[in-house]
Amino acid sequence: MNMHTPLAEKAIPFAIPENNWDASEASNMSESELLLYRSNLLGADLTVTNFGGGNTSAKVMERDPLTGEEVEVLWVKGSGGDIGSMGLDGFSTLYQEKLLALESHYSGDEDDDKMVGFLPHCTFNLNGRAASIDTPLHSLLPSKHIDHVHPDAIIALAASSGGEAATRELWGEEIGWLPWKRPGFTLGVQIRDFAKANPNAKGAMLAGHGIICWADTAKDCYDQTVRLIAEAAEYLNGKLESAPAFGGAVTGAREDRAEIAAGLMPRLRGLMIGDRRKVGHFSDDAATMEFVGSKDFHRLAELGTSCPDHFLRTKIAPLTLDADRLEDDAYLAQSISDYRAMYGAYYDRCKRDNSPAVRDANPVVVLVPGVGRMTFAKDKATARIAGEFYLNAINVMRGAEAVGDYIALDEQEAFDIEYWLLEEAKLQRMPAPKEMVGKVALVTGGAGGIGAAVARRMLQDGACVMLADRDEGSVETVHGDLAKAFGADVVRSVKCDVTDEAQVAAAVAECAREFGGIDVLVANAGIASSAPISETTTELWDKNFDVLSKGYFLTAKHAWPLMEGMADMGGTSIVFIGSKNAVAAAKNASAYASAKAAANHLARCLALEGADSGIRVNVVNPDAVIRGSRIWDGDWRQERAGAHGIDSGDELEEHYRQRSMLKRSVLPDDIAEATYWFASEASAKSTGNMINVDAGNAQAFTR
Repeated sequence: MNMHTPLAEKAIPFAIPENNWDASEASNMSESELLLYRSNLLGADLTVTNFGGGNTSAKVMERDPLTGEEVEVLWVKGSGGDIGSMGLDGFSTLYQEKLLALESHYSGDEDDDKMVGFLPHCTFNLNGRAASIDTPLHSLLPSKHIDHVHPDAIIALAASSGGEAATRELWGEEIGWLPWKRPGFTLGVQIRDFAKANPNAKGAMLAGHGIICWADTAKDCYDQTVRLIAEAAEYLNGKLESAPAFGGAVTGAREDRAEIAAGLMPRLRGLMIGDRRKVGHFSDDAATMEFVGSKDFHRLAELGTSCPDHFLRTKIAPLTLDADRLEDDAYLAQSISDYRAMYGAYYDRCKRDNSPAVRDANPVVVLVPGVGRMTFAKDKATARIAGEFYLNAINVMRGAEAVGDYIALDEQEAFDIEYWLLEEAKLQRMPAPKEMVGKVALVTGGAGGIGAAVARRMLQDGACVMLADRDEGSVETVHGDLAKAFGADVVRSVKCDVTDEAQVAAAVAECAREFGGIDVLVANAGIASSAPISETTTELWDKNFDVLSKGYFLTAKHAWPLMEGMADMGGTSIVFIGSKNAVAAAKNASAYASAKAAANHLARCLALEGADSGIRVNVVNPDAVIRGSRIWDGDWRQERAGAHGIDSGDELEEHYRQRSMLKRSVLPDDIAEATYWFASEASAKSTGNMINVDAGNAQAFTR
């Protein structure tokens, strides 16, 4: 039953930023420290600026390390930084005198790209932080402190046909209005000339872009920035009270939207062919649901975004899907194909003689009425941030329509920004992605020593990992440790008993919803038991087979549909963590060894079945992985010691080391390395195979 939540009657209001300046904290700071303090305060508030957006500056007197003289130095956020999280090393420092002298090389807006090449020549004190394209906006203005930010409430005015009138109504001569101009030296000249002609002005709205404002002290600049954003938000909220947003709601949010997203995202991901596979991100926040369920949704979505910061992350326009046709694979395939054709036509219409080659034509943003917003990108962080930028765009459209008509970025201007040679040069300087970037791994038994080591190995090379384990507390601990080491974006965890089909299905769906699919399944959840056959109960036998055989079957069964959809992208990989005991008989361990043998044979069967769909299935057989392994924490250690005639379980590791041919201990990291090899492209031509990681055991030789 497709239930919907009730339709909202009132528009979602803009959040009002708060002034968080702490005079006592700032009292003993230097000018550069005050700049950092101000920047971090602004960047930490998403009502003020979005991730990586905005830039701040201060002109500071410094001692020249070469001449010893006091010189004026521009401290300005460097290229690629985030003012909310950066430190002092995130600022470029440049001689202000040299920056002002650059105008002698400028003859018009055709020189904008050329002027960027001069910025490194103005570097102060050998600072390696590259200056951004916005540097002239800060250097050409005479004020000591400057903020340039892109908050939603401000861009809503800047991207509306009624924005200029609203700006005059709000601030009179205090804030001016400048027509759209791409960031660069020309825009810096225009702002400088505006400020000179309007000495009472404290800032200017930049159409389609944001706001820039200036002051003589760091605190005054911060206070002014926050005040202007708050006043814009309050003004828009007043306008939004009189009518529902986006022409009113026509579709409510579906109660099963998370389930729909889990089923839809892997199918879309499999259709987005290209050089590398993508990672997905799903959002059903209130603002998105308001937008995709509205009367004006399709009209506005087709227009695309306005602010360059938004556009660079989200492409020329989103892909919108018919919520009633999501089960139709042909419809989805045609929708992706049509989008790619649309993007190719856009490129052909707008390309210049020197434009870089066309880039990935797949959509970044996918919108579905009643369901929400899905974004796809090269990695999880990029997908999440793209979604957040489109959320900013939604907020902008809501506000812009409240005071006039929303105005998107002109198509040619949008292309010239997307395919800007300076942007292309920055992309070319980026390091090559790691092996596993774009791949998603589901690891069962993720709280154990082997599971955690496998996850860590995958994460080291750029994969996203979903940890599944029946011990919720332990898997959350491992999750937290890995998130600290590799970032919160790339790791998730879910409680899952692999013997419970409903829990397995839910874990797979969670992986699909969080990351968009599964490329690597590591079936690792395990138990161990030891008993002579006369003492092996039916319950013990069934328990081993439930976890070690049925559990592997269930995880493979439910991951299979997600994995076979990636055949056109190089295929996928299933790795069973088996055991030496699966191929070598073990005394007093018939239940355990037989269950492991069954799982290994299941892997061979699945290798036959999966080959046509590009699913490789292989097995890693460990032996005596004691350190860090939870199955050795209980009776298993003492039981195996007894089976080998050893008095103490503490001596077991040394016994196994001496028993091995190589006389070496086997560690979780050793199993992780073999598992990684089967998961990676290095083993792309291997399926139905086993690797023994046991330090050498002749009984376990497979041939």
